[in-house]
Amino acid sequence: MRRYFQFPKVEGEASRQAHADLPGGTYEREIGKEGFFGPASHLYHRHPPTGWTAFEGPLQPHAFDLTRATATHRSPWESPVLLHNAAVQIRYWRLNDNMPMLMRNGDGDQLLFLHAGGGEFYCDFGHLSLTTGDYVVIPRGTMWRIETNSPMELLMVEASNSSYTLPDKGLLGPHAIFDPAMLDTPRINARFSAQQSDTTPWQVEVKRRDAVSRISYPFNPLDAVGWHGDLSVVRINVRDIRPLMSHRYHLPPSAHTTFVAGRFVVCTFVPRPFETDSGALKVPFFHNNDDYDEVIFYHAGNFFSRDNIHPGMATLHPAGFTHGPHPKALGKALKQDKLATDEYAVMIDTRDPLEIGAPARALEWAGYVDSWKGG
Repeated sequence: MRRYFQFPKVEGEASRQAHADLPGGTYEREIGKEGFFGPASHLYHRHPPTGWTAFEGPLQPHAFDLTRATATHRSPWESPVLLHNAAVQIRYWRLNDNMPMLMRNGDGDQLLFLHAGGGEFYCDFGHLSLTTGDYVVIPRGTMWRIETNSPMELLMVEASNSSYTLPDKGLLGPHAIFDPAMLDTPRINARFSAQQSDTTPWQVEVKRRDAVSRISYPFNPLDAVGWHGDLSVVRINVRDIRPLMSHRYHLPPSAHTTFVAGRFVVCTFVPRPFETDSGALKVPFFHNNDDYDEVIFYHAGNFFSRDNIHPGMATLHPAGFTHGPHPKALGKALKQDKLATDEYAVMIDTRDPLEIGAPARALEWAGYVDSWKGG
């Protein structure tokens, strides 16, 4: 265990409770270690920390409009890598037709998030029907394919050389946020049996070390008649997630962690009531997140802390970039005009810096860094 210098102190004009009862006319900024898990201090500024007039250099934030990526691909390995490092690959995949081949990822577990559309998912473990808002966790080495019921748009997050696990929920107990009993697994059902064939040739595309090998069979290798064990594809929908809430304290985004991988976490923001305590912040607090790059994919609803962001966009805030609510949202920091948020979003916090792929650069909104001006 790391032994940081830890000696809680108060200096000057400050709040006794983080994220609540700020000194009048001040703006709170958190600076800390290990994301939101390590030691931290809260600074109280006279001006919004994002009130810049110019911002130059590689620490600039990025916003990508993925709705402009209109190309479709029958194979997920053909979809462009938007953001990546040694621990994660993030792709955006449009699939309009049934996949004519099977897939297998030898580089790590695969997470699919279905942003739009629906279809039928077949894998070694059986069959699942997919709908908008589904997360599907596919263990490394699993064969799978999708038949579309309507055109699909999927965010793909590969845990390169690692596995997805559930977060430690600590004092909340294992059933908070979502009960593990909510995780659906594929079924060996009539639909799965009907797709099996002893005579129809099939091909499997296997990705290993980012190179694709193709294996041909004279039959459909999804031919299991049953299975037992404690490793499987699992599915949960964002509408099955019951968020943590505090009416007197704005919780950090890490409280909404859904999956944990080797060097990153995946969090889910779903509708929740706003804080009701008169002194509690009702928007995210300013912070640097000095140890993690932060990616947010905006799925649905009104993104209460951001301006000019619509569903299908993604943002990247590099570690060390001070950020928080946009100016319009900042005006509602202590009083909201509605009772609850209505946003759905997926956040990926990576411990190592992300590289931006050329396909993402082509979709970038260059003026994103200026969207905080006027605060």
